[in-house]
Parts: sequence; structure tokens; C-alpha cells
Amino acid sequence: MAPKAEKKPAEKKPAEEKKTVAEKAPAEKKPKAGKKLPKEGGGAAAGDKKKKRVKKSTETYKIYIFKVLKQVHPDIGISSKAMGIMNSFINDIFEKLAQESSRLARYNKKPTITSREIQTAVRLVLPGELAKHAVSEGTKAVTKSVDRIKSNANSKMNSMRARISY
Repeated sequence: MAPKAEKKPAEKKPAEEKKTVAEKAPAEKKPKAGKKLPKEGGGAAAGDKKKKRVKKSTETYKIYIFKVLKQVHPDIGISSKAMGIMNSFINDIFEKLAQESSRLARYNKKPTITSREIQTAVRLVLPGELAKHAVSEGTKAVTKSVDRIKSNANSKMNSMRARISY
């Protein structure tokens, strides 16, 4: 084992040699690092404006749940806890349908999820009568959407024909 070095007590300097705080030369201070803000074109100094906090938006189905509730039972309300449960339920079902439809597209070696994959996923994920109603409502919604797109295309074609005929 190596021998230990002897520790010597620190020598005390006489009180006369110590300088008072006032006599000491001030140490050079480094400039404080300022916050770097993005440069704005023109306008006042950057320090004059306060940053607004951007609220993180979370998408929920709460307004849609409430609308459906009022259609079915106009006189009944819903607590925030129940609304949260319903929102979680819809997110869960949506995720299951997305996974199943993705799996179906992969099995069929198709790069695109179409309404057919969604419809099959609904039949696989939802039980019995609920699946039948969901497929019926989904088909109705897709038909309505396609009809609206066709009518918009027809109206644009008609307006173009009218311009050309003049």
C-alpha cells in the first residue's frame, strides 16, 4: 500500500494583508446570454411583444356524441366522465377497424384501403346486428358522398359548356 501524504493545515495570513471588499478590483463581468427570438420584419423591438402560448389541440368526438345524444334523447344530458368514456370507446373501435382493414388490404396485396376493406372490417369487428346496421349506414354515407361529387362535377361541366357557347 502506498504511504499517505501528510496534510498540512492552511497557513493563515495576517489580517492586514487581507483586502476589504471595497478595495478589491471588480472582476470583469461576462455579458448575459440573451434569448434569441426569430427576427420579425419591421415593427418594434423583439422584447416588447410577449409570446402567446399555443394551446395543443386534441381532436375528440365529443361534439358528435352530443349531437347524436340530442337526436335520440333531446331531454337527457351526459357527464364529462361518461363523455370521456364514449370518446375512448369510439377511438378504440376506430383503431380496431383501421387495423383490420389494413390487414385485409395487405392480405389481398392492395396498396389502398377502399370502402370494401372497411366494410369487411366492420363485419369482422362488430357483432351480428350491429355490423348489419353499421354496413347499411356506411353504404348510405358513401352513396351520398359519391352523388354529391358527381353533382359538383356535372355543375362544373355545365358552367364550362355555357362559357364555351358564348
